[in-house]
Amino acid sequence: MFSFLRKKRAPLALPFHTDIHCHIIPGVDDGAQDASSAADLIEAMQRWGIKKIIASPHYTQGTFENSPSTIEAAYQELKAELARRGNDIDVSYSGEYRIDDLLERRMAAGELSLLPDNSIIIENSFLQEPWNIDQLVFDLQVRGMRPILAHPERYSYYYNKQRRYKQLHDAGLAFQLNVLSLAGAYGKAEQKVAESLISEGFVDYLGTDLHRRRHVEAIDEYLTTKTAEKHFHDLAGMIRNDTDFGQS
Repeated sequence: MFSFLRKKRAPLALPFHTDIHCHIIPGVDDGAQDASSAADLIEAMQRWGIKKIIASPHYTQGTFENSPSTIEAAYQELKAELARRGNDIDVSYSGEYRIDDLLERRMAAGELSLLPDNSIIIENSFLQEPWNIDQLVFDLQVRGMRPILAHPERYSYYYNKQRRYKQLHDAGLAFQLNVLSLAGAYGKAEQKVAESLISEGFVDYLGTDLHRRRHVEAIDEYLTTKTAEKHFHDLAGMIRNDTDFGQS
């Protein structure tokens, strides 16, 4: 009856200070389309406690065929906008590489943008598991790289093959969960699988996967919920963003 008088919960901070998965390099993929919008997203991230950003622009054959040169030009535009606002947050970039022929070409040319410890974020197709994922994970490791699979909770073809998660993780493929999945922004199925991966201890990193304003709104709302409080409690001691990538 008096629910309108209830005090809204104070928002939590995210349980990490370094975001390794977001799309805030302007105009290079389906994320922020200009430097001003990108800077707005970054300011929202700072409200959540983010102090360091390693952006992950898409590298995808046929849609976002980026190269270090295309990313660098857009990155400098973003840096200029942040400087104009007096914002000195630590921003750099790596990439989110779809497992496709473009990745093979970038590997052959030595044109991979890696995370600071030689980790590389890879992404499956959403339609089916890449036929060569096991070999790719092995090949990346042989080349001295540490593969991280972006948002494993979003690949529906794994939902009835839960043992496949264990097989991949045991092979040395780290898992990066999306905060948006935990928030239920993609749907209940993704949220449920994300929670299952937490319970199995298969989560190594979190990322916002922030693309646009409505993602900000979803995370803002999530951070005021008991659900977020429970997730962050269950993730305690599991997330390696800050220990591996630079903000303690």
